[in-house]
Amino acid sequence: MKRHGHGLVLGKFYPPHAGHHHLVRTARDRCETLTVLVCAASVESVPLADRVAWMREAHPDVRVVGAVDDIPMDLHDAAVWDAHMEVFTTAVPERVDAVFTSESYGEELARRFGAQSVLVDPGRTLFPVSGTAVRADPAGCWDYLEPPVRAALARRVVVLGAESTGTTTLARALTEHYRRRGGVWARTLCVDEYGREFSERKLADLRSRWPGAQWEDVSFTTDDFPLIAETQNAREEAAARAGSPLLLCDTDSFATTVWHERYIGGRNPLVERTADRLTHHLWLLTDHEGVAFEDDGLRDGEELRPWMTDRFRAELTRTGRRFVEITGSHRERLDAAVAAVDALLATGWHFTAPLPEKR
Repeated sequence: MKRHGHGLVLGKFYPPHAGHHHLVRTARDRCETLTVLVCAASVESVPLADRVAWMREAHPDVRVVGAVDDIPMDLHDAAVWDAHMEVFTTAVPERVDAVFTSESYGEELARRFGAQSVLVDPGRTLFPVSGTAVRADPAGCWDYLEPPVRAALARRVVVLGAESTGTTTLARALTEHYRRRGGVWARTLCVDEYGREFSERKLADLRSRWPGAQWEDVSFTTDDFPLIAETQNAREEAAARAGSPLLLCDTDSFATTVWHERYIGGRNPLVERTADRLTHHLWLLTDHEGVAFEDDGLRDGEELRPWMTDRFRAELTRTGRRFVEITGSHRERLDAAVAAVDALLATGWHFTAPLPEKR
């Protein structure tokens, strides 16, 4: 039986973690209705809209609302409490019967709402994690994060290059390298190139009608490329939700903009917009020099490899994307790629500090 009418859970959720979700689920089970109020300060680096969306996805059966709260907390200042309560009650004007927290200020917060205070695991024994700990070391707290938060925090590395320059070989070798780290890194995933799957299907479809068809008989239209880019993005997002703090991508939707030039000529604005929709952190550009061209039945552009390498380099530079050129033998390429990825991971995650609290 539900013990309370309208319950309230309030927090920064910067970012949300397993302890937050336990608090919300406990409150949901004890209330007829539950509101989760996400309060974010303007100085914080995770947007309020993202936190609200993450909480709504994790808790579709409760009401989640957001508010900007730029007032530093001082638990001993009544005027500061009043200012916070104005933010809270504007966002949640309904009567509140119970306030659920894991914090020492829960009693005062509930009193000001005229509600009962319910403390849930204040010692954090069930889920020994905090927002501070997650911000300091997301990789170390990875198992306490829900899929959408993992997707937002995963460091995404793209391997791209002209035809037959070892992109797939390098992407897979990198994946195995980081999986061997063990722990959470054992779940490192590699997103395959959807454009190749799309091309294979095009050729198979043509051969079903014309058994002797070869790759040079396949034709593309400009409308094929937004579909390729969108599908690449969707598969990448799914992998980022399920994998480790590092996601390897064997090409991406940005590379699709150059492939459109290769097969159609010119640019496609839909592909450009799709390419800008996801955040990536590093591109590894595989050079064509020193790599023998292998015709696997879906390639016909050996003479175009220098042009494509130049176009990738030019577009990466023009758009301000961080990239490293990968050259040399397979061993040298893997070593250079690992060094570049390790340098990326060493920079860590940068969250701006929340507003100070006086307790």
